[in-house]
Amino acid sequence: MRKAIADNWLDLDCRYLSAGNQPACVVDLALARGIDSHRLLRGSGLFYDDLLALDARVSTAQYLRLLDNARTLLDARDASFLLGQRLLPGHFGAASNLLLQADTLLHALQHLVRFRALLSPALAPRLHLDTHHLYLYWVEAFDLGRSRRFVHEAAMTAVTALSRALLAERLPWEYQLNWSQPDYIEQYWVHLGENLRFEAPLTCMRLPRAYLAHRPAAASPTLGRIAEQQAALALAELPAAGSLGEAVFDYLYGLGGRRAGLEQIAESFSMSAATFKRRLQRDGCGFQTLLDRVHAQLAMELYQSRGYSHDQVAACLHVSDRTNFRRLLKRLTGKSPDSLRIWLES
Repeated sequence: MRKAIADNWLDLDCRYLSAGNQPACVVDLALARGIDSHRLLRGSGLFYDDLLALDARVSTAQYLRLLDNARTLLDARDASFLLGQRLLPGHFGAASNLLLQADTLLHALQHLVRFRALLSPALAPRLHLDTHHLYLYWVEAFDLGRSRRFVHEAAMTAVTALSRALLAERLPWEYQLNWSQPDYIEQYWVHLGENLRFEAPLTCMRLPRAYLAHRPAAASPTLGRIAEQQAALALAELPAAGSLGEAVFDYLYGLGGRRAGLEQIAESFSMSAATFKRRLQRDGCGFQTLLDRVHAQLAMELYQSRGYSHDQVAACLHVSDRTNFRRLLKRLTGKSPDSLRIWLES
């Protein structure tokens, strides 16, 4: 078992996020809809005047509480989508400038992944490329609770808005959504388009590879290099570049389906099993949940990107018995192997 690099991680209570960045986007949207700031900030430990301070910092827990309050108080079908339009490329200093100066859409998305602590504090984006498509998955490094769909809707709208801002056209993104079609489907049509697939095994965005090499007309290589250096310095000033849940997800993903128990993984992260389990639970992401998400993503990649058969996918996930594989896939994706194949081919 390979050894993980010991490091610090962003946890729920780590105050690293500038209040003038994503939290300000949420506050401004709520204020524009007539929401009282005291009600919006209730339970977050934040006050409006505090957010105006240049050095004000917000924890992930406070930001998620702010998102949950906004979702509840706005109670509007378009709220998540309007928030998403404000998030990317955003006004978050060098990291936002780097997105705007990216020489291709692919590089912009790679910057989004690298600098996610600065650009996407609620969800961690991850990319997968195959021969024909790019897939953008989202790692839920923290428990999003009742705001899960709201946060995902905002994140997908943000990436859609970013790609449109860079290339000055609406791209044919496909959205695979891990929930049933809501009664406000018209908001999806307006903000995302009609290429929607609900009740998907996993939530992700997919785009034909041909669009990744398109070059934004306004991109400046010199300004881009400067912005990247500045963004790297801003990232280095944070306590860490990501959460423990993200690190565990990436580590398990790197194992490529090989089975590993909690004790083995804890040792790779230089922790006792009890400490490792406690640290993950404190952030609301249990080890088994992360392991299931990794295996679900691997299974989908093998089916969609490589066209593997059921037996080949089972072998990659190290499941030898067909009955056990059927049960595993049903638990991971909500679909049996045959129904998943039909869903993918429909």
